[in-house]
Amino acid sequence: MRVSTAAIPTLLAFFTATSGTAQEARRWPTPEWARSTPEAQSLDLAVLDELDREFASGAHGYIDGMMVFRNGYLVYESEYENDYDQLFEGQDQTPSQYNYYNPDWHPYFERGRLHTMQSISKSVTSALVGIAIGRGEIPSVDVLVAQYFDDYAPSDADPRRGAMTLRHLLNMTSGIDWDETSVPYTNSRNSCAAMERSEDWVRYVQNQPMRAAPGEEFAYNSGVTVLLAHILLRATGQQADAYARQHLFGPLGINDFYWKKTPTGLIDAEGGLYLRPEDLAKFGYLYLAGGLWGDQRVLPEGWVEATMEPAIQPPGVPRHYGYQWWLLPYESATAGWAYVGLGYGGQRLLVIREYDLVAVFTGWNIYDKPQLNPEFALERLLRAVH
Repeated sequence: MRVSTAAIPTLLAFFTATSGTAQEARRWPTPEWARSTPEAQSLDLAVLDELDREFASGAHGYIDGMMVFRNGYLVYESEYENDYDQLFEGQDQTPSQYNYYNPDWHPYFERGRLHTMQSISKSVTSALVGIAIGRGEIPSVDVLVAQYFDDYAPSDADPRRGAMTLRHLLNMTSGIDWDETSVPYTNSRNSCAAMERSEDWVRYVQNQPMRAAPGEEFAYNSGVTVLLAHILLRATGQQADAYARQHLFGPLGINDFYWKKTPTGLIDAEGGLYLRPEDLAKFGYLYLAGGLWGDQRVLPEGWVEATMEPAIQPPGVPRHYGYQWWLLPYESATAGWAYVGLGYGGQRLLVIREYDLVAVFTGWNIYDKPQLNPEFALERLLRAVH
């Protein structure tokens, strides 16, 4: 059931001054987004309305919200009501922050507006790594990572571990044996689920055997993002949430967030972040702007481009993988790539630099319906562009 308006009316005639992808001066949504209409920003309202009706009808499962931004304006917004208490009925509701059927933790934090980001947390963690490199706290993406784990000796002496670099962790070519894709996250045989049941997540990842030499093959692995959180702590002296508040969220005007911790107190960098959807869009807008926010460079120069270099292609899918971000191809005059953050349950952040377009979709499809397909969402958004 839809519970908020879809198209947002123009509040001032000034909002209609900018159209298309050209802008005389970029708008910075600090602290909040300015609002305009789809038509004023060269988007087809009918196309967005059609998608909104599909979401409201339940045709795409349990969607919680849809927000579309263009040229620095929030131009379209809808929220949808799902009775998660009823959906959780009959499931184990043990009061654990890692129980996906616990209504106090999923999909909203304490039933408020902060929505679980799941693996979009990885993309935020990648940004923090880039900031730490830019500040000189981490030498480069080619630094060997073993030096950060002298207090976490692996369970074997496989010499291939010694060649593992930060780049291998960022693009998920670590070589660690890990299965996170063949069984659901609610299945105990899932490597990520097993890690989340352990007392020390870093030790769990370190104790997994090597399957390949670093750089040889891609394997989606939430455990390597946990290793990134540990490296950030060792390199900066700060947990990822505090570091983000100071160097990432602060400049963007993001003041309201929650980030879960593992049993040892380490930030759950792989999936524990909760944000307001409009603040997630700010994070996407930062990447759209190449790492700048106003006159401040938040991400090091060149970091966005390095992150999104579509060099890693997982087998069997058209998507590519960057530094904890996905890249989706689309047809255009420039043969574009959309920057995409994907989170379990249907969290979707789409950044299309060519069209100055950002979109956020939230949901919680972990039941009997598939998650929102990001290629579908991308195609429908591009259909709306004039």
